[in-house]
Amino acid sequence: MNERSVIKIHRRKTRRQFLTTSVTTALGLIGCSTIQQEPTSTPSNNSTSPDVPDASPQLSLTTLAVMPQRELGRTQVELPILGLGGAGRTPLSNPNQEQAAIEQIQRALTLGIRYFDTAASYGPSEQYLGKVLPPYRSEIFLASKTAARNYDGAWRELERSLRRLNTDYLDLWQFHHVSFESDLDTLFGKNGAIKALEAAKAQGLVRFSGITGHHEPQIIATGLQRYPFDHTLIPVNAADIHHPRPFIPNVLPLAQAQNIGVTAMKVPAYGRLFKPGVLDGMHQALGYTLSQPGVHCAIIAAETITQLEENVRVAAEFQILDESDLANIEQLTAAVWQDNTFFQVHARKNVLSCQTAAVCCSILAKSLLSNI
Repeated sequence: MNERSVIKIHRRKTRRQFLTTSVTTALGLIGCSTIQQEPTSTPSNNSTSPDVPDASPQLSLTTLAVMPQRELGRTQVELPILGLGGAGRTPLSNPNQEQAAIEQIQRALTLGIRYFDTAASYGPSEQYLGKVLPPYRSEIFLASKTAARNYDGAWRELERSLRRLNTDYLDLWQFHHVSFESDLDTLFGKNGAIKALEAAKAQGLVRFSGITGHHEPQIIATGLQRYPFDHTLIPVNAADIHHPRPFIPNVLPLAQAQNIGVTAMKVPAYGRLFKPGVLDGMHQALGYTLSQPGVHCAIIAAETITQLEENVRVAAEFQILDESDLANIEQLTAAVWQDNTFFQVHARKNVLSCQTAAVCCSILAKSLLSNI
């Protein structure tokens, strides 16, 4: 039996063993004294790679998960409803905050977080995760992304991500910020990145496939119709419904119909939803997002460990909001939706710029011809 076969057999045995279904109180976990740092570390099979730092001391993950769990669509993997994001204003994406990043990842593990989201373009995020997570590989769900659209570029980024993360496979590999029809055409073209994804899955390097985007919901919907992705990562927040091109009604029903796993991002809109006169706090922001039919999980980055602990506490106390609560929250965001869906503006501006340029060129050409 070759090494790859052994790895595949090991994965089949461990994939559904990494999360418990028990629920306790968040405060009990946060104050738990049974979680201790052990003096030894577990080496990884990629430790000789120059891109991968040494693993951090191993933690004892003896505490039961505190957060409600949901099955991530057709993946059939059960995960806590909150995962840790590796981008944004967080030490994980800051090259000058390695120690803070390591401490935050360790704390996330002890708090019961098992879903870690990163990408090839998130600065040192993959390297930081690769320092801490290898000893717990069978207990976590690890996701990364590639912004490459062609086969060669995607394959290079996958190899680099695996090396940085100090792992021999990803649970989820996604095409990053897909925003235009041309992105899809290239992905699914003759030498498109979709072929790299399929090859990676065939070789056991990737378990599940996904597509992400926060610019144009119709592009994500089209991508989900063109290919049987297992998962999508999209913005779902309390201001989305007011946007003229909202993600909630344009993507979630389609994902539900196909049993596609959905993870929500941009939940607090980088804290903009907490400005005076808008939402009271994360309990409203996360409550609204996780109450949307079809959303299985949310990833939120944390600026500090205190903020991370508060997010976990809110997730542990989550209960589905009723229609009146959702309507009240939507009323609070009606006047500020533009500020809280800022991440959708850029792609549309580019599209409009291209259209404007085309019109100008047409007018100029007609003017020149009329003067000939």
